[in-house]
Amino acid sequence: MDDNGIPHDVETRVAIAEKIIERAAKLGIPAADIVIDPLVLTVGADQKASSVTLQTIEMVRREFGVNVNIGASNVSFGLPERDTINLAFLSMAIYAGATCAITDPMKYTLHICATDLLRGRDANALRYLKYYRKHPP
Repeated sequence: MDDNGIPHDVETRVAIAEKIIERAAKLGIPAADIVIDPLVLTVGADQKASSVTLQTIEMVRREFGVNVNIGASNVSFGLPERDTINLAFLSMAIYAGATCAITDPMKYTLHICATDLLRGRDANALRYLKYYRKHPP
C-alpha cells in the first residue's frame, strides 16, 4: 500500500512493490532479503480480493524474483468454514509463487508440505513424510 491506501488492482500493487524494491536496492538490500506482502483481503467483502492477490503474487515473483509473504487467513475473514477457504487459498498462493505465510503452523504445515510435494518441490516426498512422522494426525 502507499499513501492512497490499499489498491484494489494488480497493476498498482505491483507498481508499489517495484518502488519498494528499488528503494531497498538503493539502500544496498539484496533482492534475496526483500519480502513483499501483497495484502490479502477478505473475499467476504470483495469477491475479487483473492484473485487480485494471487495475480499480484505471480507478477511480483516473475518480474522481481523476491520473496512473497501472505497473511493466509485474511482471505476468509467473516465467513464460515474458514479453514476450508484458508487451505484452498494457501495452495493457490503457493502455486502462484508465495514463499512464506503467516498462518497456524500446527494446522497447515502438513498441507503446505503436500502442496510442495504436488508442485514437484519435494523429491521422494521426504519433507512430507518427515513432517508426517513427527506430527501424525
